[in-house]
Amino acid sequence: MAAIQRILFLLQERRRERRRRSNTTYINAFVRTSFNPLEVLPDEAIIRKFRLSRGQIMELLGVVHPHLVRRTRRSFALTPAVQLLAALRFYATGSYYEVLGDGLGLSRASLSRAVTAVTDVLLLHLAERMSFPSTPEDIRRVNQGFHAIAGLPRVIGAIDGTLVPIATPSTHGPRYICCKGYAAINAMVVCSAEGEFLDVVARWPGSTHDAFIWENPGLCRAAEGGGFGGCWLLGDSSFPLRPFLLTPYLHAQTEPQAGYNRAHKLTRAVVERAIGVWKQRFRCLNKGAGGLQLHPRKCCAVIVVTALLHNMALRANVQLPDDEGLQDEEAEDNLPDIQDLHPAGQQVRQGLVDNLFGP
Repeated sequence: MAAIQRILFLLQERRRERRRRSNTTYINAFVRTSFNPLEVLPDEAIIRKFRLSRGQIMELLGVVHPHLVRRTRRSFALTPAVQLLAALRFYATGSYYEVLGDGLGLSRASLSRAVTAVTDVLLLHLAERMSFPSTPEDIRRVNQGFHAIAGLPRVIGAIDGTLVPIATPSTHGPRYICCKGYAAINAMVVCSAEGEFLDVVARWPGSTHDAFIWENPGLCRAAEGGGFGGCWLLGDSSFPLRPFLLTPYLHAQTEPQAGYNRAHKLTRAVVERAIGVWKQRFRCLNKGAGGLQLHPRKCCAVIVVTALLHNMALRANVQLPDDEGLQDEEAEDNLPDIQDLHPAGQQVRQGLVDNLFGP
């Protein structure tokens, strides 16, 4: 008799387990195919979770939708909306576990695939959201923005390098170890006076010096070919002095040189603030989030895509939540100062000092 009761008990437990699995499958299927957080979350919660406004996310969905529709006969394929929201949530947090805990019905593997797919599509189709000023009107507008800060004329951008932590790659790992002792991508960024990114180069391992990165991208070649039209970038002492890239005096000898250094520091500070806002908006770039746990190529793509999304948010004046204080960008104070003082660069810098700060 006891044996029969035991068998009946096990059969009942098996039926309950099948019902639980069926309910779980139904819930995941609903989330994957029908649930849209944009329809239930208030505006503030959407910005907090996804870092963009409801309207901007819908705009992005229009961009990615044709490229993310799964042409498969399998049931419960992820919708483009779920893939996009999962990727945005990952950019915002840098944590797979937080995204998986958000109830979007994803596994770790499906989340990883969604982040990769969305990043690749956005990288291809949002390129126009970032452009270096080229028309006379654009150049004049950028010049005026910088001039209003500390009176420096003809500034076309502020340039800096920033380290984005990543997981140590299995191949060529030592090349990615930066001066601060962790694996990273060294990204070079140029921004406007308003903190909008005009150019981002993200493909070099963390051990690469800013000056080497500057010499390699197309921006340097464009400047050497006269593409700046007599304007200049402002960089710190990790960059070489050039007629189109002005750096501070390492040791100001006169009051006019000290005045130039003060104006240079005030004006170039916009790029440090821009990097701080960018990394706070998209915490996947922030060292506090543990670094991007992706292949280096995918890390570089995420860096550029989040810069494009940062520009979108900035243009729409999407503010970070009040309780998320900005963190200062880590100063790379152990990078060597560059002593590469190009004669023509010295002449341009000294002429600027004489005209603006001389007696």
